[in-house]
Amino acid sequence: MPNTTELYDEAVKLKDAGNFEGAVAKLREILVTEPNYALAHGALSIYLGRLQRHDEAIAHAKKVCELEPNDPRSFTALSVVSVRAGKIQEAEDAKAKAQMMAGHH
Repeated sequence: MPNTTELYDEAVKLKDAGNFEGAVAKLREILVTEPNYALAHGALSIYLGRLQRHDEAIAHAKKVCELEPNDPRSFTALSVVSVRAGKIQEAEDAKAKAQMMAGHH
């Protein structure tokens, strides 16, 4: 049985081949055994956004923020996903939090 890193690498290969659905399925496999694997949630937020499944994408981006609350990149990613979903206020809030954390007031 492949380990988490192998599954993640397989998901990236599927994404690189243009198979976003396959990549999403691979990442979900990881979350069955490691529900707090931030990299998988981050990738899911991007891939689901590309598939126009914005609510799911935002949910995974928010999970990354919960798992890595001290990393401004978590909130920057949430901002990007929110913009793509047309949720501008959420995007602005996340961006402001990222900037505040990075020390840019």
